[in-house]
Amino acid sequence: MWRYFAGGAGALMLAFAAMFLFRGSAAPEVTTPPPPVAEAAAEEALPDEAPSASAKTREQKRFDRVDKDRNDSVTRDEYFATRKKAFAKLDTNGDGRLSFDEWAIRNTTKFVGADKDKSGTLTRAEFATTAVKRKAPAARCACPKPVAKAAPADDGDGEE
Repeated sequence: MWRYFAGGAGALMLAFAAMFLFRGSAAPEVTTPPPPVAEAAAEEALPDEAPSASAKTREQKRFDRVDKDRNDSVTRDEYFATRKKAFAKLDTNGDGRLSFDEWAIRNTTKFVGADKDKSGTLTRAEFATTAVKRKAPAARCACPKPVAKAAPADDGDGEE
């Protein structure tokens, strides 16, 4: 029975301690001052519409790269044209077949070129040089630079 009284007393002490600890910890609400008149005038000079980027998705752009004659359909020849170029680079003897040796020569030269210290292994930095080189993405926004605020003119009388 004494355990119940000890538990109840402990709970009451905990509740009182929490009440005293958290009594004054609420922070007063901070309001921001209204914007100065000079900023409001600068905002009026902004254009009515924000510049927008092209709405083409990545797949639409990829489709447009493959569709060489721009007739909104990809023929078999258009689809395989890029693959034919890549295959022709690997097919060194030009017989229309890619042997293991032709494939191995390409990859071996790529490995040897990446292995700068000639250790026979690629470090992380060396391995990163074997990745396919991609073009850097074009700038997403051609927004005009913000206009600097003009300093108040000094009329020479020493007053502001």
